Amino acid sequence: MTSFPDLSPAFRRTRLAPPDGAPVRLVIDTDCANEIDDQFALAWALMTPERVQVEATVAEPFSFRHHLPELRRAEAGQGRPMHQAWAARLAAEGRSAASLDAELVTPDAGMEASHAEIRRIHGLCGAGETPALRGAPRYMTGPDDIVWSEGAEALVELALAGEGPLYVAAMGCLTNVAAALARAPEIAARIVVLWTAGFPSRQPHDQWPALNLVQDPHAARLLFGCGVPLVYLPGYHVGAQLRISRPEMELFVKGRGALGDALWKLYDQNPLHRMFATADTARRTWVIWDMIDIAWLVDPAWVPTILTPSPVLGEDLRFSQEQGRHEIREAYDIARDDIFGHFYDKLAAFA
Repeated sequence: MTSFPDLSPAFRRTRLAPPDGAPVRLVIDTDCANEIDDQFALAWALMTPERVQVEATVAEPFSFRHHLPELRRAEAGQGRPMHQAWAARLAAEGRSAASLDAELVTPDAGMEASHAEIRRIHGLCGAGETPALRGAPRYMTGPDDIVWSEGAEALVELALAGEGPLYVAAMGCLTNVAAALARAPEIAARIVVLWTAGFPSRQPHDQWPALNLVQDPHAARLLFGCGVPLVYLPGYHVGAQLRISRPEMELFVKGRGALGDALWKLYDQNPLHRMFATADTARRTWVIWDMIDIAWLVDPAWVPTILTPSPVLGEDLRFSQEQGRHEIREAYDIARDDIFGHFYDKLAAFA
């Protein structure tokens, strides 16, 4: 097992203090092609150099293949409403869950698609010189499995270079971050990890809906257990408040230059609407989850947080508490309107 540095409580609290307004060094670790929220978050960061200096963007693996067992349960009349709607759509098309074996990408293909999408967003933001790096082609298979990649190597190198802490905004599974920490545990004293996923640490729910967690739970356990300064940003139901509507997209995003039109197209032609058989898309909102990572860096007041003991993530994907655990910073609310207002202003000025 990896031996991590024993950071003092005082040092960790210093690292976990909200940014003071000076630009911070940032690596964005993202599954940029799995949905539409990563692109908004990446673009916002690149448009806000006075608060965040993006030193590299790393592609994460992703796949929706973990839905297949639930889809098979839905076909048998069980399972979650989301999967029942998805199974019904497949049945109406004369297909079954088995037909998705060739349709749903594997983690390595997801990583490659994310790498291409990162490069596209970099280009639209005029940041073509910012390194766009490939990450892990698969998930961890156990707690000691280090999945090495050029992205993990760059994360280590950047953490050990420069002044001040390196912030790592993780917007997907944690495979790359876990690999860097396991190969070079000394960087735990040099980085601050921001991660959005799951439920609050004291909620009893299992974490099943949290894509960023369930794809690589071994990496998530490493993050919560290793003592690295961590800002945990629950998706349910903190980041979930970052919902955007079609009228807002039409007013504030569509027509705002090439970048605005690209983001509008992602929203208007969201592939997950068809996948999950989303009904009445004209009147529903969509969650732009990953903007919460950037929001805390741009203005921590928009994402109120507390210091709380790091939870233990069990094999059943439920959190529990143990005595003597180190502290993390955890979000409990979010200023949705301020965040989107700032993003809209940035996009208008950029266009």
